[in-house]
Amino acid sequence: MSWNPFSRLGSGTKKPVISRTVEREFEKEVKKLEELDEVTKRLYKDGKRLVEANSALTKTERRLTQELLGTVLCQSEQDLRWQLEEWDHSLSALETQMQEVNGVLQKAVIEPIKKLNTIFPNVQAAVKRREQSLQELQKCQIKVSRYQERDRTGPNIVKLDAGKKVLVQAQNEFSSQNAALLEDMPKLHDSRVQYFQPSLEALIKSQVQYTTEALKLYGELSNTLNGQRDYSNQEYDASIQQALSEIKALSITVD
Repeated sequence: MSWNPFSRLGSGTKKPVISRTVEREFEKEVKKLEELDEVTKRLYKDGKRLVEANSALTKTERRLTQELLGTVLCQSEQDLRWQLEEWDHSLSALETQMQEVNGVLQKAVIEPIKKLNTIFPNVQAAVKRREQSLQELQKCQIKVSRYQERDRTGPNIVKLDAGKKVLVQAQNEFSSQNAALLEDMPKLHDSRVQYFQPSLEALIKSQVQYTTEALKLYGELSNTLNGQRDYSNQEYDASIQQALSEIKALSITVD
C-alpha cells in the first residue's frame, strides 16, 4: 500500500476539489510519517543486531579462554593456567552484565519500537480511505457539473438535486477524514521524541553500568595478574619483542 497515493485533483473536473495548498500540507505530513516509519523499522532491525553482536562478543571472549585452558600448555604451566582462570572468571562476570544490557535493549528499545511499528499500518489505511473519499468526491462533482450543463428538464432537475445531495455527503465525509488526519498526523510525529527518549535513556544507563563494571573487573584483573604493578604499553611491547627475539634465536627457527 502506498503511503501517499497521488491525488488527481483536477482530473475530469473544471476546478480542483480541494486546493493545491491543502493537498501540499497533507502530503507534507504524510511524508514525515513515512520517514518516521522507515526510521523505526531500521531502529528495530539495528536493535536486534546489537543484541546479537553483544552476545557474540561475550561468547567469543569466553571461547578464547576456554580453548586456551584446554591446551596442554595450561595443564603443565600452573601460573599460566591460573592467569587464564582469573581472566575467564572476569569474563563470566562481564557476560552476566552483558545479558542485563541485552535485557534492557529488548524491553526498553526493541519492544517499544515494535509496538510503534504496529501503528503505521493503521495510519496508512486511514490515508487510503481519505484518498478513496477524495476520488468519490471528484466523481460526485463531475456528475453534478454534467447535470448542470444539461437542459433543465424535469428528469434532469431531479437528477441534479439528487446529485447535489450525494455531493454534500461526499464533501462532509472527505472533510471529516481530511481534518482528522491533518490534526492527528502532526501529533503522532511530534510525539516521537517523548516516545523514544525513555528508551534511549535506559539504554545509555545500561551501557554506562556495563562499561563501569568492565573497567572495574579488568582493572582488578590487571592488578591481580601484574602484582599491583602498572605496566605501560611500551613495557608490554618490549617484553613481547624480547620473548620473540629469544624464540628467533633458537637453532630450530633459524632460516
